[in-house]
Amino acid sequence: MFRFSADRLPVIFVLALSVVDFGVYLAVDNVWWLVSYTLLMILPKGIVCAWNHHHQHSKTFHATALNRILEFFYALHTGVTTNLWVLHHVHGHHKNFLDQTCDESAWQRADGSKMGVFEYTLVVTATAYLRGFRVGRKFPRLQKAFVIYGVLTLVGVIALCVYRPLPALFVFVLPMLISLLFTVWVTYDHHSGLSTDDQFEASYNNASRVFNLMTGNLGYHTAHHYRQGLHWSKLPELHKQLESQIPPELIRNASFVLASA
Repeated sequence: MFRFSADRLPVIFVLALSVVDFGVYLAVDNVWWLVSYTLLMILPKGIVCAWNHHHQHSKTFHATALNRILEFFYALHTGVTTNLWVLHHVHGHHKNFLDQTCDESAWQRADGSKMGVFEYTLVVTATAYLRGFRVGRKFPRLQKAFVIYGVLTLVGVIALCVYRPLPALFVFVLPMLISLLFTVWVTYDHHSGLSTDDQFEASYNNASRVFNLMTGNLGYHTAHHYRQGLHWSKLPELHKQLESQIPPELIRNASFVLASA
């Protein structure tokens, strides 16, 4: 069933969080309890965003149907539907991150100046689906799945809103938007300010054990870009192999995210 046994615990976490979401959605009507729940879930759903990222680099299950089901629940937590990051991130950003004129997650403005973190977050979030669709023109099969399952997810969210509007707003709709913004916000620290043609000098790394435990080794970002299809569980080993080629100032240690410049 699983392509890598290391994915079992993350999937259990994601699905358990989904069970809690639907329990709150069906049982809670008090607006203040719903607001509290939305705020409480920002960090857990932010962590789910990292695992969704890994899934769209390296599928979790052998069976496509199981991957699509998992992607629906990922979308409810993260605001990222099937193949959005495959197109925008895998076939876009990873191929273009050294060229800010075409990077789908560009941190530079058209004039070459550096965006601030809030400008970057708003611009990349607002354009994410459009940019993903545009990249999909080169990958029609992936684009087709992106559109079909994106529409199905939208229909599902609309159905949840029709059945119980207030809980749906606070349990699903707002968290999807917040998580998408959160995802983009934390990626600002991956590359911003590093204008270079050398891939070993183009990413900040976070060596914190806590951060990498929560995010599936996403802190080993140079290694991730060096071999983007490598399963997350194997990134620490690759990082050790590459560490001597990474400038020491690009390896930091922060328990949450790197301090935005």
